[in-house]
Amino acid sequence: MTDLGGGNAHEPVWLGVDLGTQGVRVVAATATGSVVAKAMAPLRSTRDGVHHEQDPQEWWLAFVRAAGEVGGQVAGRPVEGLSVCSTSGTVLFVEEVPGDPARPVTPALMYDDGRAGEQAARLAADPAPGWSVAGARPQASWGLAKALWLLAEYDVPESARLAHQADVVTARLAGSAVATDWSHALKSGVDLVRTDWPYDVLDRHGLPAKRLPPVVAPGAPIGEVGARAAELTGIPAGTPILAGLTDGCAAQVASGALAPGAWNFVLGTTLVLKGTTTEPVHDPSGAVYSHRSPDGGWWPGGASSAGAGVLAREFPGADLEALDAAAEAFEPAGVLAYPLVGKGERFPVARPDATGFLTGNPSDPAERYAAYLQGVAFVERLCLEHVQRLGASVGPVVTLTGGGARSSYWPRLHADVLDREIVVPEVTDGAFGMAVVAAAPAHGSLAGAAAAMVRERVRHVPRPQAVERFGEAYGRWLDELGSRGWN
Repeated sequence: MTDLGGGNAHEPVWLGVDLGTQGVRVVAATATGSVVAKAMAPLRSTRDGVHHEQDPQEWWLAFVRAAGEVGGQVAGRPVEGLSVCSTSGTVLFVEEVPGDPARPVTPALMYDDGRAGEQAARLAADPAPGWSVAGARPQASWGLAKALWLLAEYDVPESARLAHQADVVTARLAGSAVATDWSHALKSGVDLVRTDWPYDVLDRHGLPAKRLPPVVAPGAPIGEVGARAAELTGIPAGTPILAGLTDGCAAQVASGALAPGAWNFVLGTTLVLKGTTTEPVHDPSGAVYSHRSPDGGWWPGGASSAGAGVLAREFPGADLEALDAAAEAFEPAGVLAYPLVGKGERFPVARPDATGFLTGNPSDPAERYAAYLQGVAFVERLCLEHVQRLGASVGPVVTLTGGGARSSYWPRLHADVLDREIVVPEVTDGAFGMAVVAAAPAHGSLAGAAAAMVRERVRHVPRPQAVERFGEAYGRWLDELGSRGWN
């Protein structure tokens, strides 16, 4: 529940911080999940082809602005802790100098910067054994590959250490260098079985131990807010700083999908699936890889190129609420769709040559719209079947977050197509997820904090007759994939 400025003015709060691509978000939430303050400050990126950089100084300045605004809204309330998430695979090198524990000495290469292909190939040819357990396969987007690229391209001082986006902010909050977490460090090469760096392998590739920060579990205490940071941000000095998570994991925490068999779909421009299992999921296709939960167990997930982005392309400027209502007349639609915007699919099928399709001729725009909505839901059903084939358990309830979850129709459609109850949580952004992480010690565990703080906004139960109709349409959709060689 969002309760900005209301409630008990002396009730404790926990702060969650999300360092995103577009901006820095800060929220303050109570032990029962009421959001009593929030603020956002924008960020800029520099893009040129496969280059994608941000100025790390702007991360701190934007955080100070957003945190100061939230601090003003929660003045007088005890602040019990804070935690920070950031984009996965964003790295740079920093050094500790007087007055700045995280002074950048290289540019910050963002999560999708693609310049480290050569380094990724070398890593893939000589991997650490623990990487395969989590399904982690070196790619140009990996933080480790980009770190090696930076070392090759820049004169990096011997004293400089590898840092992730969140590490810059947490170090400056604490006033000294701090540990990183194994979630951000996954793509930097951490071994999630040993929960530490594979020092021999990294040294062989040119990243020696002296350049690596200590690694701790997400949610572990890594410092306290210092006097200087308190003066700048309004966050009380002495506030505990807890190690964070990547933004995707933060969104999973915000969804509450933390029990074994629980899964969450983030339905945005593209589609992301994340769930909880007791063991890592091994996927020979490489589409699914696993983070490690701080509570024990694993968080496998995969990302599809399908999603709601196709609606912006096919229905620019349209009244989507009106189309949602009209789409109910086509359950199922007479045509089938695979809703890709660009070329290539990653999950649940790995087809770099794939292009989206729409079979037949829809009777009107409403049927075409319905086919795309149903196509996304069919992709989700195939995703769940894929992880089940890999041995993962999928429970009877699936949570749905992201922009598509705000629709009054789409979540109900998903319940019928997936034949599972669909729950849409009340607050789903990464900053709220990090407030849950910060509150975990007070609740005894991260799962306990999520159970107390994540609230249900709406629940949809599958309708038996609709389930049967969509089951037949899904079978025809699978046949269409087979005819294209996608199975």
